[in-house]
Amino acid sequence: MAVSDAILTRLLGLHPKIIDLSLGRMQRILQRLGEPHKAVPPVVHVAGTNGKGSTVAYLRAILEAAGLKVHAYTSPHLVKFHERIRLATGPGKSAFILEDELSALLEECEAANGGEAITFFEITTAAAFLAFARHAADYLLLEVGLGGRLDATNVIDQPRACVITSIDYDHQHYLGHSLTLIAREKAGILKPAVPCIVGRQGDDVLMEIERCARRLGAPLSIANQDWSAILQGGRLVFQDGDGLLDLPPPRLKGGFQFDNAGNAIAAVRSLKDRRISETDIAQGLRSAEWPARMQRLRDGRLSQGLSAQSELWLDGGHNSSAGQAIAAAFAELHDQRQKPLVLIMGMLNTKDAAAFLRPFRGLAQKVITIAIPGEANAFTAEELARIARGEGLGAEPAPSIETAVMKASEGQDGVRLLVCGSLYLAGHVLALHRRERMSDVSGVARR
Repeated sequence: MAVSDAILTRLLGLHPKIIDLSLGRMQRILQRLGEPHKAVPPVVHVAGTNGKGSTVAYLRAILEAAGLKVHAYTSPHLVKFHERIRLATGPGKSAFILEDELSALLEECEAANGGEAITFFEITTAAAFLAFARHAADYLLLEVGLGGRLDATNVIDQPRACVITSIDYDHQHYLGHSLTLIAREKAGILKPAVPCIVGRQGDDVLMEIERCARRLGAPLSIANQDWSAILQGGRLVFQDGDGLLDLPPPRLKGGFQFDNAGNAIAAVRSLKDRRISETDIAQGLRSAEWPARMQRLRDGRLSQGLSAQSELWLDGGHNSSAGQAIAAAFAELHDQRQKPLVLIMGMLNTKDAAAFLRPFRGLAQKVITIAIPGEANAFTAEELARIARGEGLGAEPAPSIETAVMKASEGQDGVRLLVCGSLYLAGHVLALHRRERMSDVSGVARR
């Protein structure tokens, strides 16, 4: 076990609830640490339900293409906790935080907290702020953990810009059981006079964001009103009040990535930073990387037994709108090159598995279901198989990821496999495929 894993495991015991949305505990520990959140580089704060991580990935790629120094904070991690904290290492370069620094920061935060109640996400976010304050950079890309209004990241009084990506049902127990209530929580990151980029939204969601913005005096730049990003002739055409950009398509797969790339481009344009050129934006779109989002897995342990004609894909999307977007992307792949599609699915039992699976009806040949390894609050393989059958999909359970891959490809030469349903599962798949060891706390502390 790494030193940081041992510390992280200890930190899990400081609060009985993994998620308890509040800013009081966060403000307390930051004050004891000397208020590092007030010394971080200019912040772009990103909230939303779907597309947050991809939007941050495009933002980082564009800013680094311009030779800028960029920090990023994202969650959850997939394989190692260190993935959450990315530090600029030089102009246009960055890397995950190193083990020695992470361990020292966690111990510093643990000592400052003095054994008081604090959630895992709050104390680790405090450690991230310490890291960001102690390393010079041009920008900090700060992804909300959950919601927005009471999220531990929402202690930045004056970010340079905000982004609200697509909002859908997720975490209703914490954020509310209507899209209007969820939108209100996400819009909690809005600040007076700080520009906010609003991605594609439903009417009710957009009305609520606009209402919150009017009350605060936060200027909005809204998708398909103030800017647009569309596929045209195989290119991404972006247009706003400052003009039109003819750009290469996003590197990340799926039509929905045009929306996420558009969010990032609009945010970059709102910064009014003359160091960033159209060429940098184009290069960022071509170079962005974000694991477990329509990711093709090649040359690894899980793909070894597959035929040369077969494909193995991974996506961590886990709600109804993610299911619709992923199904649309695979329908497009099928139109380009027909192969039988088989889903390998695991999901937390707090999610709506039926709503996720529904868009695959008539598209997926069958579903192989598995329980997410080490997750007590995951559906069993048998439960998921019953849900899939209820949605009109042929389904059978399997005891492991490896067995599921073998079952999915049996008797077929040239099958398209998609592992899906959970970022938790995606982390296990990536670790297995790469023959890496996951952080010992990964199954408990991620959200």
